[in-house]
Amino acid sequence: MPPGSVSSAQATSESRLRGAANRIAPKEHIQSLRNVCLGRIVSVPQIDCGVLSARSLLSMPPITVTGRESGALKFDFLVFVGRFRPFHLGHLAVMKRALSLGRHLIVLVGSSRQARSHRNPFRFEEVRSCIAGAFTPEECERITVLPLIDRYNDLEWIRDVQAAVHGVVVQHHRPADGSAPRVGLIGHSKDHSSYYLRMFPQWGAVECMNCRGISATPIRDAYFIDAAAALETWKDALPANVAAFMAEFARTDEYKRLAEESAYIAKYRSGWANAPYPPTFLTADAVVVLSGHVLLVERRGLPGRGLLALPGGFVGQHERIKDAMIRELREETKLKIPAGFLEGGIRASQIFDHPYRSSRGRTVTQAFLIQLKATDEGFPKVRGGDDAKSARWMPIAEIDPERMFEDHFHIIQTLIASSNA
Repeated sequence: MPPGSVSSAQATSESRLRGAANRIAPKEHIQSLRNVCLGRIVSVPQIDCGVLSARSLLSMPPITVTGRESGALKFDFLVFVGRFRPFHLGHLAVMKRALSLGRHLIVLVGSSRQARSHRNPFRFEEVRSCIAGAFTPEECERITVLPLIDRYNDLEWIRDVQAAVHGVVVQHHRPADGSAPRVGLIGHSKDHSSYYLRMFPQWGAVECMNCRGISATPIRDAYFIDAAAALETWKDALPANVAAFMAEFARTDEYKRLAEESAYIAKYRSGWANAPYPPTFLTADAVVVLSGHVLLVERRGLPGRGLLALPGGFVGQHERIKDAMIRELREETKLKIPAGFLEGGIRASQIFDHPYRSSRGRTVTQAFLIQLKATDEGFPKVRGGDDAKSARWMPIAEIDPERMFEDHFHIIQTLIASSNA
């Protein structure tokens, strides 16, 4: 059974959920969410609930409800944002509670539409399948699961959340008395990554209490060391369908690649484990555009082997950031344009410094947008060099974010948008 496949009962649940999602959010609406991403990396939380049995789901600890619904505990729509990698019983408990409080549950899967990584190993469709398989067909009719793309801009991320929720509400909310929908945000303020819960004051809020500390992070860490052992250790924390999916995924080449990458990153980080404090790395990246194309390289080594990336690399101890960018650009693409012309073509630059933008550790990059002028000679010849296996000119509209390394797709979109402002 391939990684995304499910049992017949689970397939029925997923089919109903997908059918409901298609009625609620037409394909053009979901496609628009994919196409507009400009690149914010926002850390969305894994709800911190303990190892829960089916019986314990019926005896959940009390919740705190704020806003106008504190008395009735009833909502027309509840919104749950998370990454759900993997989807565990803590998430399931929160969603069960949401279904008991609201008429419809909207689940927004963060960090969607990006390349597989240790932190985000499963695609949106796989996460949606795992969620669907944990609920009955009747419950699936009351759940909409949509992708949520990471952003570098809080306002744009808020806009995407509001747009996704609005798309569901207008399809489902038609009260005879014309009353406004009662919308609430459900979640748990566990740490700094949960600050998004305060971004929607117009909605009610359902605060879920912390219960016994289950988290997706240690499950992922153990899974990529030894999948079978991890699934045995965490079997009481995962829905059965999720454990089955993860067991099947562990037999794929994608799992082997991610496990190799995970081991590489662990070894990489161990190199500075005894430092007095975690280091911050500085890199420089080049966004070179010409006639609607951008210059990309294919990564030769880990992490991200085989993914497309911007030419760039670490800044030397005695280099200026801009000089490092030009050096790396020429080393990795063999672009035979004088440094002076490249520097003269710089139209914009921006620092990208989200704490989790790189799996290797705290890495801050400054990216430069270089606009080359079209000539009768066409595109300058390029080929891979140094850390790059190959180099190519890629039409901007054809870039697939799920094939791009780390946040490089978002960097491209952000710089191009800023240059057109």
